[in-house]
Amino acid sequence: MTAEFILRIFVAALLGGIIGLEREYRAKEAGFRTHFLVALGSALFMIISAYGFEGALVSDMHRLDVSRIAAQVVTGIGFIGAGTIIFQKNAVRGLTTAAGVWVVAAIGLACGAGMYTLATAASVMVLMGLEAFNYFLHKFDNHSPSRNNEEKMVLNEDEA
Repeated sequence: MTAEFILRIFVAALLGGIIGLEREYRAKEAGFRTHFLVALGSALFMIISAYGFEGALVSDMHRLDVSRIAAQVVTGIGFIGAGTIIFQKNAVRGLTTAAGVWVVAAIGLACGAGMYTLATAASVMVLMGLEAFNYFLHKFDNHSPSRNNEEKMVLNEDEA
C-alpha cells in the first residue's frame, strides 16, 4: 500500500507542478513551488484522512469520517488564496492565482483518493482555461480602441 500512496502524492505533485509551471511562465504570484506543494500536501492530507486512522478506533460503535480533513484543506487553501488577492489602484489582482491554488488543492485531494483520471482531466482543463483566457485577453487587448489610441499618443510623443 505504501507504493500506492507514494504514487498518489507523486502524481499530485506532478500535476500541480505542471500547472505551477504555466503560472511561473506567466510570472504570477504563485508559481511552480506553490502549486507543487499545495497539490502534494493536499494528496497527503487525503491519504492520512482516509487511511491514517484505521487502527485508532477498534469499536464498531465509532465511525470515521474521511471527508473531514479534506474539508479543512478546502478552508485552509481558501485562506492562502485570499492572501494572493490584492486590491490596488481600483483593480483586483490575483483572483486567477487564488482560484488556481484552490483547484490545485482539489486535484491533490483527487490524487490522494486515487482518482487519477479525474485529477488529470481537471489539470488539462485548468491549463486549457488558463491558456485560452490568456489568448483571448491578448486578442481583445490588441483590438481595443483605447489601447490603439494610447499607442498613437506614444508614437506622436516620440515624433515631437
